[in-house]
Amino acid sequence: MEIEEIILITYIISLTILCFFSFHGFTMIYFYFKTYKKRTDDLTHDDLILKEYPFVTIQIPLFNERYVILRLINACIRMDYPKERIEFQILDDSTDDSTEIISKHIEPLKKQGYIINHIHRTDRTGYKAGALKEGLKTALGEYVAIFDADFIPRKKFLLRTLPYFKKIPKLGLVQTRWEHLNRDYSVLTKTQAVALDGHFVIEQAVRNRADFFINFNGTAGIWKKECILDAGNWEADTLTEDLDLSYRAQMKGWKFKYLVNFTSPAELPAEINSLRSQQFRWTKGAIETAKKIFPKVLKSKMPIKLKFEAFIHLCSNLAYPFILLCAILNLPVMLIKLTGNFDDVFKFMSIFIFAFISSFIFYLYSQKDIYTDWQKRIIYFPVFMAGAMGLSVNNTKAVFEGLINKKSEFVRTPKFKITNENDSWKGKKYVPKKLNFIVYIEALLAVYCFAGLTIAIVNAQIAAIPFNLMFCLGFGLISFLSIKQVITSNKLMKLSEQS
Repeated sequence: MEIEEIILITYIISLTILCFFSFHGFTMIYFYFKTYKKRTDDLTHDDLILKEYPFVTIQIPLFNERYVILRLINACIRMDYPKERIEFQILDDSTDDSTEIISKHIEPLKKQGYIINHIHRTDRTGYKAGALKEGLKTALGEYVAIFDADFIPRKKFLLRTLPYFKKIPKLGLVQTRWEHLNRDYSVLTKTQAVALDGHFVIEQAVRNRADFFINFNGTAGIWKKECILDAGNWEADTLTEDLDLSYRAQMKGWKFKYLVNFTSPAELPAEINSLRSQQFRWTKGAIETAKKIFPKVLKSKMPIKLKFEAFIHLCSNLAYPFILLCAILNLPVMLIKLTGNFDDVFKFMSIFIFAFISSFIFYLYSQKDIYTDWQKRIIYFPVFMAGAMGLSVNNTKAVFEGLINKKSEFVRTPKFKITNENDSWKGKKYVPKKLNFIVYIEALLAVYCFAGLTIAIVNAQIAAIPFNLMFCLGFGLISFLSIKQVITSNKLMKLSEQS
């Protein structure tokens, strides 16, 4: 077999795998319309009125969150609920002055009658899962709500979620939809919002309505404590403890409820390296969870369609190595096409355009579902696609680390209290001051893809131009923003030291 044939076969296999995962967008849209009438199903007005107030524990897990933690504590305190029926657990693993900031802030609140337990661990064993598990040992609540530091829960969160536990038998979790506080802050946040809306508006809502498994999103949800304990409690052997516990609970027969029409506002990462670390953790954790959970799914008595949907849900991040492989093979494949020796093969490959169409429709409906100005928002879809391509090196590393069981620290996503155009992450703590070696690989790939784009333009390879362009922009923007951020941070640090 000649080298050209090996390259083409490898390229086609990669595209086929990407199409397999991308075509799932058509499946989601099918179930979106099939279950559309259920979209507005809700409890009656009378059912939403609590006749008694069960005791609730609100857990706030955090690590070095000096900029946003008081905002979250204050939002939780303001909830419409009898304060004598809420316990606030601040699960603090901080190593900076966040601990002192919290201690000073909660003292007057305790004197006002709020039940606040500040649990500060000096040993981060288990990271977030370890902190949640430690807090659960002494949690007073029958129900446990969890909020990460970048969230601002609404005043009616408890009143809007607790009634479902009384109406739905064996309900273990109510998850609310994430809303984005700083969606319009920059192109980066607008693009992230489009990506996340696909998950929260379509995937989560449709899976729940179609009786597939969904996942707790790590925050902005409320559990029945009995469900957590019955499912085996929090476990720290993956970086996505939320996804792991979700599957264990649902496989034991617990039901989950997803509220698409009630939101919990949160802050999106406003700088590229925070986004990079967040994506790495989510990708690696999902692979770790898939290795742990999916064999149990296969052995279970679940219907085939649930097993298939669980495979897509747990294993879709396996696509990243094939995205990277396509980026590398794009140039040699184009050179092979110029020889004219494989015209029939290239005609066949045109069917892969449907993968792009599937993804576009999926994200289009996620915007149309909740926004009247969806036309202005969906224009960021190509930027999102380019960004996903640009992060493929970062996320491919995460996939392989997950596959080979390489353990790593739970690197939390820094938050800087950025909600409008006047806010900035510049000059603040937690911003990385060193370049990750992956950035250099991304920069080289940007140059490589630019060469492919140039060849495509010169030789009028129209079909090859869009994808070479997106790969070039993706790798170029991700590496450029990473380098610019580190240079800016180091300059500000030097100026601060000199002053």
